[in-house]
Amino acid sequence: APEQPCAPAAIAGQSGGCGVAGGRMTDTRRRVKVYTLNEDRQWDDRGTGHVSSCYVERLKGMSLLVRAESDGSLLLESKINPNTAYQKQQDTLIVWSEAENYDLALSFQEKAGCDEIWEKICQVQGKDPSVDITQDLVDESEEERFDDMSSPGLELPSCELSRLEEIAELVASSLPSPLRREKLALALENEGYIKKLLEIFHVCEDLENIEGLHHLYEIIKGIFLLNRTALFEVMFSEECIMDVIGCLEYDPSLSQSRKHREFLTKTAKFKEVIPISDPELKQKIHQTYRVQYIQDMVLPTPSVFEENMLSTLHSFIFFNKVEIVGMLQEDEKFLTDLFAQLTDEATDEEKRQELVNFLKEFCAFSQTLQPQNRDAFFKTLSNMGILPALEVILGMDDAQVRSAATDIFSYLVEYNPSMVREFVMQEAQQNDDDILLINLIIEHMICDTDPELGGAVLLMGLLRTLVDPENMLATANKTEKTEFLGFFYKHCMHVLTAPLLANTTEDKPSKDDFQTAQLLALILELLTFCVEHHTYHIKNYIINKDILRRVLVLMASKHAFLALCALRFKRKIIGLKDEFYNRYIMKSFLFEPVVKAFLNNGSRYNLMNSAIIEMFEFIRVEDIKSLTAHVIENYWKALEDVDYVQTFKGLKLRFEQQRERQDNPKLDSISTKLICLNNRFPLLIRKTVSCELPFCGFFLQKFTRQISLHSMKESEEKEVLLKTNLSGRQSPSFKLSFSSGTKSNLTSQSSASNLPGSPGSPGSPGSPGSPGSVSKSTSQMAAITTK
Repeated sequence: APEQPCAPAAIAGQSGGCGVAGGRMTDTRRRVKVYTLNEDRQWDDRGTGHVSSCYVERLKGMSLLVRAESDGSLLLESKINPNTAYQKQQDTLIVWSEAENYDLALSFQEKAGCDEIWEKICQVQGKDPSVDITQDLVDESEEERFDDMSSPGLELPSCELSRLEEIAELVASSLPSPLRREKLALALENEGYIKKLLEIFHVCEDLENIEGLHHLYEIIKGIFLLNRTALFEVMFSEECIMDVIGCLEYDPSLSQSRKHREFLTKTAKFKEVIPISDPELKQKIHQTYRVQYIQDMVLPTPSVFEENMLSTLHSFIFFNKVEIVGMLQEDEKFLTDLFAQLTDEATDEEKRQELVNFLKEFCAFSQTLQPQNRDAFFKTLSNMGILPALEVILGMDDAQVRSAATDIFSYLVEYNPSMVREFVMQEAQQNDDDILLINLIIEHMICDTDPELGGAVLLMGLLRTLVDPENMLATANKTEKTEFLGFFYKHCMHVLTAPLLANTTEDKPSKDDFQTAQLLALILELLTFCVEHHTYHIKNYIINKDILRRVLVLMASKHAFLALCALRFKRKIIGLKDEFYNRYIMKSFLFEPVVKAFLNNGSRYNLMNSAIIEMFEFIRVEDIKSLTAHVIENYWKALEDVDYVQTFKGLKLRFEQQRERQDNPKLDSISTKLICLNNRFPLLIRKTVSCELPFCGFFLQKFTRQISLHSMKESEEKEVLLKTNLSGRQSPSFKLSFSSGTKSNLTSQSSASNLPGSPGSPGSPGSPGSPGSVSKSTSQMAAITTK
C-alpha cells in the first residue's frame, strides 16, 4: 500500500465539494497522494492534492476528484462504479482497480479524511462502511450468490488440535472463490483466529505432532494467499512473526523440517553500527528483514497462477522500506554521527567496514523511493558530505571497504552525475590531482585484481556517464560541458591513459597478458567514446600526446580483441573526416601498423581482415582525397595484389582521377559543370545543339563531346573494377620515404611462412581463405625498408 504523505505548513486546495483549487484549506483531512501500480508491481507517485466527491455530469455519476495542491490541475477523476471493489487498508489507504492492469490508490494524510471518503464510496455502492472491502471484481456463480444472500458470514470450526485437518480443508476450498476468500479473511480478522492457531502450533511442537504441524503449514500458507493487509499486520507483529515462520518450517513435501528460526535468532545478527534511539524504527527494521526473509526464503516460489496472489506482501515490504528511509533521513543526529565516524581516522577498520556497509544498504533502500523523495534523500546525503567521505574511504587499503564505497558512488552517479561533477571540479581547486575523487576511481579501475575485471567494467561505465555530454547541463551563464571537459582533460586524462602509454613504448606491447589486454581494451573503449563526443578536447590531446601512434602499437598484440579495439579507435577518427586528424595521420605514417597487420593476417578471412578492408572502403566511398593519395603513394606496392576485393583498385582509380583533375583544373571544372547540366537538362542541350546559331552550336557540340568522353572514361573504370586478376600474385614489397630521419623496417615474412594455415603466420589458424584469393609465390619476399 502507498506511503503516508507528509504534512506541510500550508496546504492549497478546495474547502469541500468540487470547488476550484486555489483557496486555502485549514483542514488537512482530505490531503492525499495519488498512486498507480506500474508493470513491475511497484507504486508510482502521481502527485499530492486534495480529494473530493461530487456528481460529474460527463461521467453520469458520483466521482472522486483529486486536484493538485501546487497548481490546481486535475490529478484524478474517477467515477465510483457500483461494481468496483474498493479496499481500505491501514486506516489511511483506499485501493481499487479501474481496469485489468490499472490499479489506483489514495493515501490520506489523516484517518478522518479516509473514513469520510470511504463512507461516500460505501454510500454509492450501498455497502456498510464498517467493512474493509466493498466487493470483488470476479463474477461468482449463481449458487455462490445465493449462498452469499443466505449466509452473510463464514463460520469457522472451533480452533482445536483435533480439527486442524478440517480447518486446512476449509482454507484450501476457499482460495479459488474470491467471495469465499473475502468471507474467510473477515472471519479470521474478527475472531482473532490467527493467534489461536499459533497457540496450537506450540502444543503440536511440544507433542511432536508432525501431522498437526503439516496441517498448520497448509493453513498459514493459505492465509498468506488471502492477500489481506489486516491479516499481515497480525502475522508480522513482534508477538506472532517468529511463530508464523515456525509454522512454515514444516512443509509436508520435505522429508525434514527447515531451521528458519534458528537462522534468524542465532546466525543472522543485527548490527547497530550507530545506536538507534527510536524503538519504533528499530522494530520496523527487524520486521522488514524478517518479512523479506519469509518472501525470499520461506514461502515456496509461486506458480504462474499464483504470482499475483502475494502483491500485498510485496507492497508491505516496499512501504516498510520507504518508511525506514524516511525515519532515518529525518534523524539528523544519526546521520551526523554516521559521517563523523566514517571519516574519523581513529575509527578501526572493522567498525568502518560496518559503517560503509550500512550506508550502502541505506542507499539501496532509497531506490524504492519515488523520484521527488529520492531527490530529497540524496540532497540530504550531499549536505551531510557523502562525497568527501567517499574520497576518504576510497583512499584506504581495505578492499572490502573500497568495494562498498564504489557501489555507493555508483548510486550517486546514476542519480545525479552533475552533482558529482560539480564536487570534483570544486575539490580540484584545493587538492592535488592524485587525491581527486575521480582519479581515485580511475586508479581503482586500473588496479582491479579481479581476473575478469568486473569492478573495472562497472567503474568504466560510471566514468562514461560522467564524461557524457548528453547528460550535462547548459545554462545562460555557464556550460557544464565546457567547464567539466576542460577540467577532465587537464587533471584526469593523463591518469586514464597512463597504462596505455606505459605499455606502448616499443614496437609491440611490453605486457601482453590477458588481464592487461582487457584493461587496455576498456580504456580504448572510453577513448573511442571521447573521440565521438568530445570534439576539440580529445583532438588536441590525441595530436599533442601522439596517442594514435601509441594505440596502433596494440595492433601487434596476440589478443585479437585488443588489436580490433585499436583499429576501431582509428576507424572512429577517420570517420570524422577531419583534416586536422588526417594531416596528423599522414605526417606520422599511421597507416603503416594497419597495413602491416593486414599483411601479417595473410589470406585469412576473419574479422581483422574485414575490419581493415572496411576502413579503406570507407576512405574510397567517402572520397577522402588526402588519405587516398597518402595510401596509394606509400602503400600501393603492398596492396596492389589484393584482388579478392576491388577496394584497393578502386582507391588507385580515385587517386588517378585526382591527379588528372590537378593536371587539368579548367577541364575538370567545365566537365563537372556540364555533367551536372546534362543530368538536369538533357533535352535542352540536344535541342540547342541543333539550333541555327553557329556560335552557340559550336560550343554546345564541344561540351557534348566532353560529356561523351567523360562517360567513356567512367565505363572504362567500371570495367577495370569488375576484372579480377586470377593469376599468381607477387609478394608485396614497397619502399617508403618518410620525412623524419628515423628508419624502421617493415619486413614481411617469407611467402612460405605466410601461406594460408602455415604455423608461423599470425591470425586465426584454420580460418578459410579469402574469397577469390590464390596462394602466394614461393619466392622470397623483398624487404620493405622505410626512411
